[in-house]
Amino acid sequence: MAANRRAEVDKALADVDFSKNTYQVEFDTTVGKILLDVYPEVAPGHSKNLIGLTKIGYYDGIIFHRVISGFVIQVGCPEGTGTGGPGYQIPAEFNKTLHEPGILSMARTSDPNSAGSQFFVCLTREKTRSLDNQYTVFGKTANQESLDVVLKIGAVDTNHSDRPEKEVKINRGRVIVTPK
Repeated sequence: MAANRRAEVDKALADVDFSKNTYQVEFDTTVGKILLDVYPEVAPGHSKNLIGLTKIGYYDGIIFHRVISGFVIQVGCPEGTGTGGPGYQIPAEFNKTLHEPGILSMARTSDPNSAGSQFFVCLTREKTRSLDNQYTVFGKTANQESLDVVLKIGAVDTNHSDRPEKEVKINRGRVIVTPK
């Protein structure tokens, strides 16, 4: 069982204030940089969770373990298998935001309240409609360059288990804070 990282995340979130600042998360990947806007207005718990995990370096070195062409790219499992997490779960924050290309949404098991650290970014709208109101949307790629990196990851060769043939990983994550 994974060590519970909740206390570290909570400590890292002590100065996060959505009323005073906007927050972005940038992931420097082996394919390029992905800048994400978070949506605290519809999913404050998920937005804070991503910010906190990023601030403690949780995502640094983690691989994209699941890439399904035309659907999603998924990352956030410390074991690289799709079964791991931060040792705690956060409750669902379903909202009406549609799963479109570049949308950031939280992965989970069949239990809606089982999200932890794994998230996915959508590649298309056609194949992601069934995710609407079933998974928590909490952000989106901030610009076309970031979406292009996501799409590039979505086009890598994968094996029969949707795992990239050549490892794609997050080298380093960082949180960008901008005063309102």
